[in-house]
Amino acid sequence: MKKTKTKELLIAFLGVLLIGVGFYLIKTLGDSHTVMTSLPYLCLGLGCGLFGYGFGEFISKKTIESNPQLAKQIEIDTKDERNVMIGNMAKAKAFDMMLYVYSALLLTFALMGITFTVIIPMVIAYLFVIGYSIYHRSKIEKSL
Repeated sequence: MKKTKTKELLIAFLGVLLIGVGFYLIKTLGDSHTVMTSLPYLCLGLGCGLFGYGFGEFISKKTIESNPQLAKQIEIDTKDERNVMIGNMAKAKAFDMMLYVYSALLLTFALMGITFTVIIPMVIAYLFVIGYSIYHRSKIEKSL
């Protein structure tokens, strides 16, 4: 258990380090119009994500370690078939809504006259998601 806590704290420390690098780059780069313009904000975003993940996992594991009954209840909840089914149904509903929202967004961008260099990758991503869904649906239907 010690190794896991060390790993989580190391991830959190790496996040803090990236946040610091991001703030340093924001202060030193100034008004640059190169690729380096986005690097500080990328460092900030990744740093915040890593810090939140690492520290959250550390607190979670520390709480579970001190309360074995809670650990048993969490294990039961994650392996419960009903909870898994509810999670899958929620994902399916979100996917259905995403199809309509994303297509409306694509149509809005097209009507606004956004350049094709922005719209074409979005359309390719949209079609990739649809194709991925169709592939897995056919794969699951064949296995049943």
